[in-house]
Amino acid sequence: MPGSKSEITLIGAGLAGSLLAIFLARRGFRVTVYERNPDMRRHVTPAGRSINLALAHRGLRALRAMGLDEPVRKLLIPMRGRMLHDERGRLTLAPYGRTPAEVIHSVSRPGLNHLLMDAAQAAGARILFDQRCEDLDFDTGTLQLCDERENRRYSVQTAPFIATDGAGSAVRQAMTRRLGIQVVEDLLPHGYKELTVPAGPGGRHPMEREALHIWPRGGYMLIALPNPDGSFTATLFLANEGDPGFGTLGKPDALLAFFKRNFADALALLPDLEAEFYRHPTGLMGTVHCPRWHAHDKALLLGDAAHAIVPFHGQGMNCAFEDCLILDQCIGKHGDDWERVFTEFEQQRRPDAEAIAEMALENYVEMRDAVRDPKFHLQKQLGFLLEERHRGVFVPRYSMVMFHHLPYSEARRRGAVQQAILDELTRDAHKLEQVNLERADTLIAQKLGDRPSLT
Repeated sequence: MPGSKSEITLIGAGLAGSLLAIFLARRGFRVTVYERNPDMRRHVTPAGRSINLALAHRGLRALRAMGLDEPVRKLLIPMRGRMLHDERGRLTLAPYGRTPAEVIHSVSRPGLNHLLMDAAQAAGARILFDQRCEDLDFDTGTLQLCDERENRRYSVQTAPFIATDGAGSAVRQAMTRRLGIQVVEDLLPHGYKELTVPAGPGGRHPMEREALHIWPRGGYMLIALPNPDGSFTATLFLANEGDPGFGTLGKPDALLAFFKRNFADALALLPDLEAEFYRHPTGLMGTVHCPRWHAHDKALLLGDAAHAIVPFHGQGMNCAFEDCLILDQCIGKHGDDWERVFTEFEQQRRPDAEAIAEMALENYVEMRDAVRDPKFHLQKQLGFLLEERHRGVFVPRYSMVMFHHLPYSEARRRGAVQQAILDELTRDAHKLEQVNLERADTLIAQKLGDRPSLT
């Protein structure tokens, strides 16, 4: 275990960096975090930049390990399922899980980050703001920084470094320049625009509070997550090019016609649609494929810096928090032998990062398109029935990802087997009563009988 003088440096004080700082500080490390932005607790967060997130069991498990799950719960709104809005404004609630406990939680990114920063500093970590990482020498362990307030460049030599500086990681870019690592940043041809559904009279939510609202329209969709103040943060996901696409909505008349045609019931809830649409930036989304996450004992990429994913499974933050927990377990095993810690962490997490990246892309198609197919809802009902009938053996893939701690890679493998079972059972069935449950029992015994129970 490290002594009181062992030092470690983090780059980035976002959600992952702040939580990791707590883990490390409580193990006795002297932790310094360099953050390129001003202290968000004293400056307003720019509008239109991923204000809401979904916190699920994996993220809560990591927070619980640091005793933070109860303080965080004050920031959360449970969401029991997807509230689907069709073109006529009709509503259908598709539950996330089989039991009332199986919910995910809407949480404000700034509110959660504030809490984690406070906890990191209380644990003894030092956070330095307005400090931009410009380069890193992996041979000497020297970090090149720029103090944004003083416009002063300087260097520090306090390896090891852990990069928690997000999808555009400066440390990952330095690894590309200096170590020749060939990183693929696979941008989605769709972007997003954040909008606001204001609170109703008396601060009441104008739609069902405990749901993630989705307007699925095939190639695109609108979603809305609840906030504690009665408002919702809405996000339009749409192709950047083509028709419909962001490129076709440059004029207010086109924007209004698009919403009237596709999201008529939402339009009445978006009084500032035009102003927000043209004021807020169009966000980019993509997947980062980085073939190497660490540079010997000098540096490690963690969270989005190593494996950024698209947001459609609500697992970016949860995966990063789980990274923190797994890295802490590696430190508990190897102490401050950073070469062994970083190597084992990467070997353990890489297959899971690749699996959740694939599942997040698949979930985009499900959210915007598949949820409109009656067969999808039939298979959802059947999955819950088989989960009840075969406890711990048949567990829907979404539940394995969101409500269990099974490795993402195993959830993906097991989910593929289960999907094949569902496809066979519903090939000629249109109602749940038409499914041959005896055949279901046989298939599950044959294909899942040797899998460990998830109860």
